[in-house]
Amino acid sequence: RTGVRFLGENKVQEARDKIETLGHNGLEWHFIGRLQKNKVKFIFDLFDLIHSVDNSALAEAIHKKAQIRGSHMPILLQVNMSGEKSKLGMDPLDVPNEIYKLAQFEGVKIRGLMTIPPHDSNPENSRPYYARLRELRDTCFNLNVPGIQMGELSMGMSNDYEVAVEEGATLVRVGTGLFGPRLSGRKDTVG
Repeated sequence: RTGVRFLGENKVQEARDKIETLGHNGLEWHFIGRLQKNKVKFIFDLFDLIHSVDNSALAEAIHKKAQIRGSHMPILLQVNMSGEKSKLGMDPLDVPNEIYKLAQFEGVKIRGLMTIPPHDSNPENSRPYYARLRELRDTCFNLNVPGIQMGELSMGMSNDYEVAVEEGATLVRVGTGLFGPRLSGRKDTVG
C-alpha cells in the first residue's frame, strides 16, 4: 500500500472541515499545533495522536476528558531542545520526572517525543537537536515505566526531514514540501 496515511493539522477548526470531507478511511489524523486546554474537548472525535503536549497541566486536562469519555488519547511530549524562549515544550532535563508523573494519567498514553529545532537554512544544523532528542527518548525508554511507550520521534520538516530520519525520526512534517508554503490569511480547503 502506498500514499499518505498520516495527516497532520495544526488548527482544530481546519481539521474538522478536512476530516468531515476526507473521513478517517484508513487515514490517521495527527494534531501538530499548539493545543489550548479549552480545545481539548474537540480532539477526541478528530485526532488519533497529539504531537504537542508541552506541559503536565495540558496532559491532565486531556486525561480528565478521556476519563469522562471512557477512552484514552495517545500523545507525544513536546520538548524544547534548543532552549529558545519563543519555542514551547518541556525542558529536556524535566522530561524523565514528567514521565513518572504523567504515567499516573490513564487517559493519556505517551507514545514518544517531539521537537522543533531553531529555523535554519542548513539542515545539518538541526542534527544536534535531533540526536539529543533521540538520546532523551532512549533514556526515557530505559526507565521502564509501565504503560509508557517511547517508539515515536516526531522531528523534521520539509527542509531537514532527511537529517531527522537519519537521527531516528518516525514521524516528519513535510506539508510545505508537498503543498508549498501556506499563504498568510488563507484558509486551506480540501478538494
